[in-house]
Amino acid sequence: MAYGPHTPADRQRMLAAIGVRSVDDLFADIPEALRAGPLRLDPPEPEQALVTRLGGLAARNQADLASFLGAGAYRHFAPSLVDQMLLRGEWYTAYTPYQPEVSQGTLQSIYEYESLMAELLGLDVVSASHYDGATATAEAALMTCRATRRDRVLISRAIHPHYREVVRTYFHGAGIAVEEIPLVADGAAAGTTDLAALEALLAEPERPAAGVLLAQPSFYGLLEPMAEAARLAHAAGALSVAVVEPVSLAVLAPPGAYGADIAAGEGQALGIAPQYGGPYLGILACTDALVRQVPGRLVGMTTDLDGRRAYVMTLQAREQHIRREKAASNICTNQTLLALAASIWLAALGPHGLRDVVALGAARAAELEAALTKAGAPRLHPGPYLNEFAVRVVDAPRVHRELLERGVLAGLVLGEAVPDEPSVRDGLLVCATEVTTAGDIAAFAAALGEVIGGRAPAAVGGAA
Repeated sequence: MAYGPHTPADRQRMLAAIGVRSVDDLFADIPEALRAGPLRLDPPEPEQALVTRLGGLAARNQADLASFLGAGAYRHFAPSLVDQMLLRGEWYTAYTPYQPEVSQGTLQSIYEYESLMAELLGLDVVSASHYDGATATAEAALMTCRATRRDRVLISRAIHPHYREVVRTYFHGAGIAVEEIPLVADGAAAGTTDLAALEALLAEPERPAAGVLLAQPSFYGLLEPMAEAARLAHAAGALSVAVVEPVSLAVLAPPGAYGADIAAGEGQALGIAPQYGGPYLGILACTDALVRQVPGRLVGMTTDLDGRRAYVMTLQAREQHIRREKAASNICTNQTLLALAASIWLAALGPHGLRDVVALGAARAAELEAALTKAGAPRLHPGPYLNEFAVRVVDAPRVHRELLERGVLAGLVLGEAVPDEPSVRDGLLVCATEVTTAGDIAAFAAALGEVIGGRAPAAVGGAA
């Protein structure tokens, strides 16, 4: 039964006040073919029959594939204690702390998450409550505009295409220009951000840039020249934004070490299972100088009047919740449960365990590269990578479909994911992590050899 606090008479009075006859009239600007229709559910049936039918639907999912899909969502092993801790009532029922002082458990979980992430990222301030990596990236781009009072952002084409689209969506109609930095076409740096092109874009005095966004590793799995990009940005008075994959920071330099002013990224890899559409965990961090520009929730630790430890919302203007037109951002939620999962996972592994996760994933990726090269699919780009890379496969969409029929999810078809990047038209983006097995790699290579029926030249690069 639908629930709403307004009676039919209330609704009619409101409609009359704004001069329309029905609620449907409010959506007249939307083409009729695109409007939502009524929800049509099947007739009720006994629970036993319903469970059987749902089981049949679930059986249609392919959950036993040898998967090499990454592209922003990664499989990692999560110890059982992560889920067990999340099931505790004081965590599981915690939600948005609009009256934070009475939500000490919620605030402590946010504080622990922000402390761990600050150490991992090498930055001073971490905020919580961002939907995912794409929205956190867009918020980071907006921060550069607020801080510099400029209205032009430069974003690398090596950043995830979904993230770039979300940035454009945020900026649409806001009078802020988004320009893409092209990639190096050939040579040892092929597929990475073109720093010469970046320097030229920054050298336009009549159109100063607010921020420069690069990803580390990039969408194509390559390692980018982050320190040099940050230097170029700062020389032009712009801010440097690093879009990071957090697990990689166990072995790669953190954003704070190479001069990034802001870091954004997706926290799903931190012990959260890949899921179609989320929920995911957006990461957003910055230097102390930008603390007043960061949206989301900041939590600090203090003492109460009796000297006992207490957690508080800090540096949080009231308009963030009330005066929406003056808020840094109104597009955030309370992702504390997922932030807690990330905190537990990081604490359970510790720094040495996290390095082991990355090292094993890199080793598996090197094995995968060798096997695929032998099967006839060499790398597309020669530069160093960590655990994800692109391989050249002629007619990649067809090959991908045929491999799926053989029980192998052969990564991502780049020609479909980034159709406006012709250099990767014949590419598959593949990924290996610590949960990738030698058997998975052997199955992939064997199936690929059968499908393409040929051999390719030696690989053009290697793992980092």
